[in-house]
Amino acid sequence: MLAFLRIAAFIPSAFAAQHVFDLSIVNTKLAPDGFVRDTVVPNGTFPGPTFAVNKGDSVVIHTHNKLTDALMRRSTSIHWHGFFQARTSGMDGPSFVNQCPIAPGTTFDYVFDTAGQTGNYWYHSHLSTQYCDGLRGAFVVYDPNDPLKSLYDVDDASTIITLAEWYHVLAPAGQDSFFKTGIVPVQDSGLINGVGRFNGGPLVPYAVITVKQGLRYRFRVFSLSCRPFMTLSFDNHTFDVIELDGVEHDPVPFQNADVYAAQRISVVLHANQSVDNYWIRAPPTGGSSANNPNFNSSLTLAILRYEGAPAVEPTTVNVPGPKMDDGLMHPIASERPGKLGSGPPDFAVTLNIAQPNLPFFDINGISYQSPSLPALLQLLSGASKPQDLIPSENLILLPPNSIVDISIPGTGAHPFHLHGHNFDVILQSNAGTKNFVNPPRRDVTPINGGNTTFRFFTDNPGAWFLHCHIDWHLEAGLAVVFGEAPSANRAGPQSQIQTAQWKQLCPTYDALAPEFQ
Repeated sequence: MLAFLRIAAFIPSAFAAQHVFDLSIVNTKLAPDGFVRDTVVPNGTFPGPTFAVNKGDSVVIHTHNKLTDALMRRSTSIHWHGFFQARTSGMDGPSFVNQCPIAPGTTFDYVFDTAGQTGNYWYHSHLSTQYCDGLRGAFVVYDPNDPLKSLYDVDDASTIITLAEWYHVLAPAGQDSFFKTGIVPVQDSGLINGVGRFNGGPLVPYAVITVKQGLRYRFRVFSLSCRPFMTLSFDNHTFDVIELDGVEHDPVPFQNADVYAAQRISVVLHANQSVDNYWIRAPPTGGSSANNPNFNSSLTLAILRYEGAPAVEPTTVNVPGPKMDDGLMHPIASERPGKLGSGPPDFAVTLNIAQPNLPFFDINGISYQSPSLPALLQLLSGASKPQDLIPSENLILLPPNSIVDISIPGTGAHPFHLHGHNFDVILQSNAGTKNFVNPPRRDVTPINGGNTTFRFFTDNPGAWFLHCHIDWHLEAGLAVVFGEAPSANRAGPQSQIQTAQWKQLCPTYDALAPEFQ
């Protein structure tokens, strides 16, 4: 049980550095909410170790697959969520899009450059629904010259907040039940910084975050969720949101924020209240106690404790206040808000979501299925036209150096994530007009109610997943793959770097007996 996250490495430096990490993916028994269960976790913990580097640094992550439990997936792959992976699309992680899975008993090195990106990222398994069994963790890129540094006093390991849900059922069993009944598994509990409670369970001590009266804290908030969004608030406190998914935005004050699966935000909280204990709340939305009597959203709590306050649970109450609205968020000047202009796109795609064959989803009449040969390998092998691709229905080719608009009519709260890019959300769900001047920029946006349109520029060749980040929905087909600038992947200054280890992944995986895949 972890009441706080462990920083794997943070070496302050004025110069770019390469960090080398070891990550062992193991099966172990954990009880973050007091219920002991088998897990798939990095380095034996949930959440996994937090990676922390500086702007411009690169990483080598020796990933050792030590999985042995036959009731869960034994192969694995890891997605480094939010990193662009320029020229390293093969290190992005999604199984059968960018790589074949890492076979049990083998090691694979993820090698990539953070390439000037800063802010909040994370990592998780990207093989089936494996990350719901625990393979999740935070990844921070600090900026020593942060243009918003004057807004806060404290930003360190103690100000990292992870939000997650936790299941007592193993993911493969939950997935099988979902496919048979059409009912998405309902979490047993919600966790803040890796601990929580469920109805009738033990009184696991809540995570405690300590602050000093008068100081301003940059809390880096990571949703490690497989399904629900969680509504974050701090009793008696207002906070300024200054970052969305690694992109700094002009500060806007709110009192609570819906943080959807895979989203990250930074909030600045001024510890300006009396010395006391205050509840931090993050009730998950998604599922009900009718489908899982263990689940009680009001038990997803942590404690904000002022120095000098007694070590007791708070008695504060939650007073509803203004909720974060992405439409009010605007990238800071150095992020060049509105940089993609107001003209028509060079390439436009509308993705219509339907569910004609419960529980499976279709996009434009097709339910996504993983190809037998990863999409990136197909591009590198010469695929450049739709008819070259297998299966062609799942992969959309994008032209290079073009403005692309993706429009998704609303059918529910699906948080869509685009790999390899940030995007400008030029039309929010239920908004009447498009914003080309200063739209919010991020890599996960919910599709709620009305049409949502986001815009990006194809300057990063590769194979890039676009999918719902409710992992159960992704497994049910709610995804497409973009093949960006097909010929540029094979030759020229933006061609993909291919390591010998990466080339060996598919032959090794294909040779496995089915039960190990």
